[in-house]
Amino acid sequence: MKKTPYQFILVLFLIVDLSANAQEKISLDEDWKFHFGHAANPEKDFDYSKTALLHKSNVFATTVVNPKFVDTAWASVNIPHDWVVELPFVNSPQVEMDSHGYKPVGGMYPETSIGWYRKHFTVDKLKSNKRFELQFDGIYRNAEIWINGFYVGTNFSGYVGNSYDVTDYINFEGENVMVVRVDATQYEGWFYEGAGIYRHVWLNITDKVFIPNDGIFVHAEVKGKNATVNIETTVQNNNLQTSNGSVYSYITDRSGKVLAKTAEQKITLGIRKDVTVKQKLNLNNAHLWSLDDPYLYRVISVVKSGNQIVHQTKTRFGIKTVKFDANKGFFLNGKKIKIQGTNNHQDHAGIGSALPDYMQYYRVKLLKEMGSNSYRASHNAPTSELLDACDSLGMLVLDEQRLLNSSPEYIDQFKRLIKRDRNHPSVFLWSIGNEEQNIQGNDYGKKIAQTLLAIQQDLDPSRTSTYAADMANAYKGVNEVIPIRGFNYREYAVADYHRDHPNQPLLGTEMGSTVTTRGIYEKDSIRAYVPDQDITHPWWASKAETWWKLAAENDFWLGGYVWTGFDYRGEPTPYKWPNISSHFGIMDVCGFPKNIYYYYQSWWTDKDVLHISPHWNWPEKVGKPIEVWVNSNADEVELFLNGKTLGKKTMPRNSHLKWQVDYEPGILEAIGYKKGKKITSKVETTGTAYNVVLSPDKTTLTADGKDASVVNISIKDEKGLEVPTADNMVKFYLSGDAKIIGVGNGDPSSHEPDKCRDGAWQRSAFNGKCQVIIQAGKTSGSIKLEAKASGLVSASTIILSK
Repeated sequence: MKKTPYQFILVLFLIVDLSANAQEKISLDEDWKFHFGHAANPEKDFDYSKTALLHKSNVFATTVVNPKFVDTAWASVNIPHDWVVELPFVNSPQVEMDSHGYKPVGGMYPETSIGWYRKHFTVDKLKSNKRFELQFDGIYRNAEIWINGFYVGTNFSGYVGNSYDVTDYINFEGENVMVVRVDATQYEGWFYEGAGIYRHVWLNITDKVFIPNDGIFVHAEVKGKNATVNIETTVQNNNLQTSNGSVYSYITDRSGKVLAKTAEQKITLGIRKDVTVKQKLNLNNAHLWSLDDPYLYRVISVVKSGNQIVHQTKTRFGIKTVKFDANKGFFLNGKKIKIQGTNNHQDHAGIGSALPDYMQYYRVKLLKEMGSNSYRASHNAPTSELLDACDSLGMLVLDEQRLLNSSPEYIDQFKRLIKRDRNHPSVFLWSIGNEEQNIQGNDYGKKIAQTLLAIQQDLDPSRTSTYAADMANAYKGVNEVIPIRGFNYREYAVADYHRDHPNQPLLGTEMGSTVTTRGIYEKDSIRAYVPDQDITHPWWASKAETWWKLAAENDFWLGGYVWTGFDYRGEPTPYKWPNISSHFGIMDVCGFPKNIYYYYQSWWTDKDVLHISPHWNWPEKVGKPIEVWVNSNADEVELFLNGKTLGKKTMPRNSHLKWQVDYEPGILEAIGYKKGKKITSKVETTGTAYNVVLSPDKTTLTADGKDASVVNISIKDEKGLEVPTADNMVKFYLSGDAKIIGVGNGDPSSHEPDKCRDGAWQRSAFNGKCQVIIQAGKTSGSIKLEAKASGLVSASTIILSK
């Protein structure tokens, strides 16, 4: 009989229900055991290097690899886990220590550079006919993996994860024991990298005919209002005989309504072989993914054996058009957009590199509020959860390979990166590397680039690539072949390069590098602070206003990426010890805005921005001149001190205003006019610190043991004004099923611990602010956070977990 649309949808829903147990993705994040090894002393490394472990299969002697090894005395940890963030700061002249934030990890610190992990789990024997795979999303770094005494593999990369088929090694009669040895004695970057299993771990259970990880590729071609969606489904056969089956796919909107379905395509799979099925579907009136409307479709890919569904996957994808024009700029869905990007490393205050998934959304949200529309994952593969956040919130991503290298290891990393990330609509451009000074300007670089570009085009013909070159008007080498020329700094050479190579689009892959310390207004070489204004930068870099004016006013600039959106541990430019964190961020490591934030927000958004700096607490400077900055996108601004005008000024585009004001306590007010609309802002002399105020980012958590909330703390006076110089120590007390996982304050020279003992959590305020991060437990109910500071009125907040 002829099926109605309702019956068609019902049939598909029934298929989903019937196949619900066809595969499972089980989190293995909880209940690990951890212990340091030792890179130089075998006795302290559980005899790892003294015992032959590779001459026979399933050989483990009495080592830690032995499934019967007793690990009950080891520390209990959950994944994600970064062991480095818990280590003390150590003053060292070694340059790698400086760049990595003075944490004792690397070859000079053998006692804290090897980490052993053990995980016990069971598997139902009713699943003995299934295929089993361990999936590690990211381990820093050089990780060796065993299960039940069998060596499984080594993942060299600290950033690109890997998966391992362990079907033959699963024990259905008792415990399975997974062992991971992590070796962080060698660095990959020149910034804080952390160490450990800092991304998720999964046990994937499938039929032996299955869609492998990253076995789906969805990309679309837009014609007018319609789109042709190309779906490539790879199916693999791990049976011991040839298998027959069929493949089909269907697309739903985000509410689950089925929009289109392919025909079933029959396949024959050889023993331990795979095949890729290419299918097309048409969507009328396609809803395009954009920055303001990040619409996501779903494609459900289904594999059948006979009449039984053996595997299906759901892939979120977006439809968009991208155009890079060498003279006119960048276009998304036909609309001209200037790339307003930030570079970012992956650590955050209090938690290092082991971020709960929610933190990715929190950080991307902060960047969007500032006006950023693009995120460069510098200089390594990002977490999948970051890309999920960018997909959902509307943030373009420049996805970057760790090294410009075409050895088998790095080609494999590049392939895994592309196949993992190519379905994310946020990813609009690949980067094949960053600042390879020894090769970027010669034939080595050119040939390696050509190899990587060919791989990228083969695996993802829907996108193109750039390379982040710290070169001026130079063409030889990588730049000869790269489709989008990337500039790291050298902003004054961009126009000359465009003149000489007018058909190559140009992008500022790394710009700015202004150094500022939140709330500080004078250079302090003792505490290692720099003024919180757009005035200081290293020799290679520029002020924000310098590069952005060039990018904003010239169409041949696609736009650019500021170094950086957030401060990060390591690279404490322009200082060294006691400075342990960078000053490059538009926001500090907690995500608290610096003054430069309001410069970018003025010119990157249509919001009414009118921001005065510095604060107005200067008792030692009464009668002395203070330089007042106003960042705004108003047409003109008038400044008043205690009601008396200090003059009206016209706001230059992509710039700021300054006044010299003789200090007297009171109220400094700005009145701006933007297209005839009046906007106001003020700073006011505060009283002494009176109370603590808590501001949770969200007050409802999912009781899944993983969700998190960021609680920002302010020290205020009796009138409710934040005291801009407050440095009170704040102690935190938590009740309910939740835990504190980190504290921070944005002070780039603070040596206070990010992690504290249970019951002893505390952090001093830095210029009026600090931060605590809470992670949910698994029980519904109320969570109460109290914050107390000596001599101040305490505060509390309630967060619901359900």
